[in-house]
Amino acid sequence: MTEKSKDKVYEDSITNWPEEERPRERLLKSGAHSLTNAELLAILLRVGVKGKSAVDLARQIIREAKGLRGLDKLDAKDLYSIKGLSHAKIAQIKASVELGKRILEEERKIEGVASSSRKAYDLLYPRMRDLKKEVFKVIFLNSQNQVIDIVTAHEGTVTMSSVYVREIINLANKFGAAAMIFAHNHPSGEPKPSNEDEGITEELVFAGRIMKIKVLDHIIIGEKKYFSFADEGLIKRYNTNYDMKK
Repeated sequence: MTEKSKDKVYEDSITNWPEEERPRERLLKSGAHSLTNAELLAILLRVGVKGKSAVDLARQIIREAKGLRGLDKLDAKDLYSIKGLSHAKIAQIKASVELGKRILEEERKIEGVASSSRKAYDLLYPRMRDLKKEVFKVIFLNSQNQVIDIVTAHEGTVTMSSVYVREIINLANKFGAAAMIFAHNHPSGEPKPSNEDEGITEELVFAGRIMKIKVLDHIIIGEKKYFSFADEGLIKRYNTNYDMKK
């Protein structure tokens, strides 16, 4: 049975509203900015459930998610607990949230993340702030410090591993990268680096020097704050350590 055949249109359906009050028609006439969050979500839902219009259902979803950001935090299984959300609706909601994050990410890429740690943080924070485990990402850049790609290199606790480092360097070569910025999150919300964080960063700087690939920074993302190895002078120190060992 398709979603369309399961969803019934009831007396309080939006289709029974005056045309000038319907969210979809208002969006097309006046622009998306004229709609509330619930009305925008209602357009994705298309129909409500018995006793609730799509707008009413959207308000309930936003309320239970504790705001729009909560829609990103909630897993699909959490959304299933809300009456009226089918597989298709949940997929539409999650896909829309992801598109919004990627649009924001694309906009921030244009600004150039290599110019400051803050820009690298602003680029990655929306994607990494709510992750429940540590994820290690690499921003690969060309010789003009333009973003080539952003890759998840590892999931789980960051540890010193020659295999781990070798995989990142192999990816850099694959992309023809001239420079790299590393980033990982601390689910605890506290971005202070651990001894392992410092060790793997120095090892990556050394490997980059051998392969002539610059390591510009390593950002640790916490809750609305971050730690930058470059800003704290650690990247410079690791490069100095490498020169002393040559």
